[in-house]
Amino acid sequence: MDKHTAQIRNVLEKLYKKYNRRELISPDPLQFVYHYSKPADLEVTAFLASALAYGRVEQIEKSLKNLLSRMGDSPYEFVINFDKNKRRAMKDFKHRFTTGDDISDILMLFRTIINRHGSIEQYFARGYNPDDKNIIPALSQFCNSLLNLHAAGHKGQTSSGLKYLLVSPAGGSACKRLNLFLRWMVRDDDVDAGLWKSVDKAKLIVPVDVHMGRLCKILGLYNRYTVSLRAALEITESFAEIEPADPVKYDFALSRIGIVEDCTGRLRKGCEFCELFGFCNWQ
Repeated sequence: MDKHTAQIRNVLEKLYKKYNRRELISPDPLQFVYHYSKPADLEVTAFLASALAYGRVEQIEKSLKNLLSRMGDSPYEFVINFDKNKRRAMKDFKHRFTTGDDISDILMLFRTIINRHGSIEQYFARGYNPDDKNIIPALSQFCNSLLNLHAAGHKGQTSSGLKYLLVSPAGGSACKRLNLFLRWMVRDDDVDAGLWKSVDKAKLIVPVDVHMGRLCKILGLYNRYTVSLRAALEITESFAEIEPADPVKYDFALSRIGIVEDCTGRLRKGCEFCELFGFCNWQ
């Protein structure tokens, strides 16, 4: 490990110790997962919370409260008993361009795969190969197989809204929300739930959005202009040089700089107190 990488690791460890605590999860959508105690409820809620993790933080929280209130005390029970009446109850739900029908399509798919395989994890594991370099092949298989399953029952048709919720990395997307879901499910610490035991956390990909991309560029972890799958892979490879067994370890803590501290990457009052101050590219 060279001097620059060692300096970055020291900063990331400080951020991890500072932010990676259960009581600091809010306003992250992960907070809704811990409203439940049963693993089956956590798994379903985690997917929905990550699926709606786009847009303003306040709107995400409002939408998830709305959605989960419609599902009662057990999201898992709601899924396995999903029917036309429950679909009607979802009809007027909307989060930006995700509609109630989109959510209903996902829940119907989950009802099917849970009935056939026992859990979302067991269905995902069908496409997972521990010899793969990373989780991308398994994630592609997961998304494409679910879309194909839906199309098979709808005369070959799949809505754009469902495709957005199950966007596959095979098309070059960074798949921020799906990689966020996998981080929550696979990693196990004071923040991440660690429910899935069949996937190696070393295979995970960093969930990259505009904020995370900006912060990783400040740290010199990549130098691309767009947030794409290639960018996410490059960022993950840089983190793997620092923490090869757990390249997504610092994601939550680092993202707090963007979400909680509202970092824009530009110099302003208070920047001198930030752990990343010495790395900012405006200097």
